Amino acid sequence: MRVAFDGRALTAPAGGVRRYIRELCRAMAEVAPDVQMIAVGADPRADAPAGVQLVATGASLPTNLGWSLAGLPLAARRVAHDVFHAPAYTAPLWGVRRLVVTIHDVSYARRPEWYPHGNDFVRRAFYRSCARRADRILTDSLFSRDEIVAAYAIDPARIDVVSLGAGAEFSHDSTVAREPFVLHVGDLHPRRNLSMLLDAVLDLRRYDPACARVRLVLAGADRGLLADLRRRASAAPDALDYVGRPDDEALVGWYRRAAVFAYPSRYEGFGLPLLEAMACGTPIIAAAAGSLPEIVGDAAPLLPSDDAGAWRDAIHALLTDSARGEDQSARGLQRAKTFTWARTARETLACYQRILNP
Repeated sequence: MRVAFDGRALTAPAGGVRRYIRELCRAMAEVAPDVQMIAVGADPRADAPAGVQLVATGASLPTNLGWSLAGLPLAARRVAHDVFHAPAYTAPLWGVRRLVVTIHDVSYARRPEWYPHGNDFVRRAFYRSCARRADRILTDSLFSRDEIVAAYAIDPARIDVVSLGAGAEFSHDSTVAREPFVLHVGDLHPRRNLSMLLDAVLDLRRYDPACARVRLVLAGADRGLLADLRRRASAAPDALDYVGRPDDEALVGWYRRAAVFAYPSRYEGFGLPLLEAMACGTPIIAAAAGSLPEIVGDAAPLLPSDDAGAWRDAIHALLTDSARGEDQSARGLQRAKTFTWARTARETLACYQRILNP
């Protein structure tokens, strides 16, 4: 089988998209070595997994919409393939059939108030058109499947739910000592609810003198929130530490050293950082929102997204009760083992086969 995909995903600005396509290609090579993955329109300098064929393209109209209208469909028509996979929302708008589109979430359609950009109506219409053109849709969770149905009126029988995995580098190291900080990984975006999390940490520092030096560490691209978060922490600037976008080696180190990983997001299609944290043995706390209960299972407490007091108390319990932390660490490690990229690849291959053999 020859599977072409939008090669720009290999260098996408969104770290989750890059990780998704790279891990999927690596795992596909292991579980189905007869499948050839072809990156159409990839930057020839892209760090592609072994075995992925890079196919350059000619000139295209600017913007994602222009790429889907011109560059991508023209390039795809020149590459022999059995299935075309669009790994993140945007697909060729003509000329390509046997089309799979991965939609990780539809927060932009269901909660447009979080995306107040002037051209966002165009983006929502563009994404809707891509979804409706697809022969099949892949998504990461049951929650996202139901949201896609609600947003686009798509028959749920056309949607395959295929969860993600944690890469091999995200692993537990019992020799690394935990440090008194709360970690969050992910873009600094309104839906992530980081103001509430910072308030919970600041309240904890006042609540218990033993926790007076606890800090919140944020890793991810700033989407316009960092300045406000720093203002909120201005009376205790050491309570907030922004570390930018660490590479995987540094990110694993942050996960392993964190005493608590906190994820109070109001809306997630999957929540890959939660899974990575569990795979590193970090005790986690998550919001009872979106897909997060599907990922966490019984490995950690699930809290109301906006109850800062409940988050403060849950963080305090993990910082001051070592037995609780060890128990949650063990449960998280076991939970993480049920999510693998090999399973993702096998179930994705089954989706391709459904298109070829309807």
